[in-house]
Amino acid sequence: MTTPPTLLILAAGMGSRYDGGLKIDDPVGPGGETIMDYSIYDAHRAGFGKIVFLIRRATEERFREIIGTRIISHVHVKFVYQELTNIPAGFRVPRGRTKPWGTTHAILSAASAIHEPFAVINVDDFYGSESFRGLAHHLQSGATDYAVVGYVLRNTLFDIGSAARGICRISPNGFLENIMELKNVELDGGRARNVDADGQETRLQGDEIVSMNMWGFTPQVFDQLQDNFEQFLRENGADTRSECYIPNTINDLIREGRARVKVLSCCESWFGVTYREDHTRAVANMRRLVESGYYPRKLW
Repeated sequence: MTTPPTLLILAAGMGSRYDGGLKIDDPVGPGGETIMDYSIYDAHRAGFGKIVFLIRRATEERFREIIGTRIISHVHVKFVYQELTNIPAGFRVPRGRTKPWGTTHAILSAASAIHEPFAVINVDDFYGSESFRGLAHHLQSGATDYAVVGYVLRNTLFDIGSAARGICRISPNGFLENIMELKNVELDGGRARNVDADGQETRLQGDEIVSMNMWGFTPQVFDQLQDNFEQFLRENGADTRSECYIPNTINDLIREGRARVKVLSCCESWFGVTYREDHTRAVANMRRLVESGYYPRKLW
């Protein structure tokens, strides 16, 4: 019998762009549900058997209050911690550093709790049920390739404002070649555009495929992340604000021929809650999904 995949939820962020608070506190659903509730609900229906929360110890008590019995009674839950001091032997935390080490280190911090194929998501992003079904199918297929869920660019942007997006370059047979990060992408009519720090404009079609950091891995990835993180520390460990991001790590693994990543196309609309002002938009989006019957009025 195939072991159900695990869902790793990255929730150790400092909330620095959210007035220092926990973004999972704010409900977006009519029954008080958070974005995290909808992700777990979709994952549970798709066949994920365990939820691993990557948190900071300082937020554990509040986090347990938020998830409460409504989640624990439905799925198996474990907690792991991203600590600044949890780094390989021979390295040290530079004086003055308070930021976490980034998403590569975050995933690596969960290695002791995960021994089966697993998915990774951000706690404050809404991915949609289609993405969880596709990723669960890939993870249960026995494939050794990793996976990333690819969204259509225009389905991840808002009518007003710009956002950073990782544009996927995809091979003819559907595998990721690399991710190119664009910092200021915004809708432009039916298309999109990016303006870099020097004012250089890049026109986009709007149908480019982007990664929103929804990944699928096998446990083999942990040794690869360890190697990459150690290299990062050798080159950037003295910088108190440097972070080791998983898209950069995956680019390195692909370039070195150490990994293949299947791109799983998704037609869902993505939205997230990075800033306080995003919350109102998220509530409106969720209301439409509930009223259309996509979700029940009360999840749990």
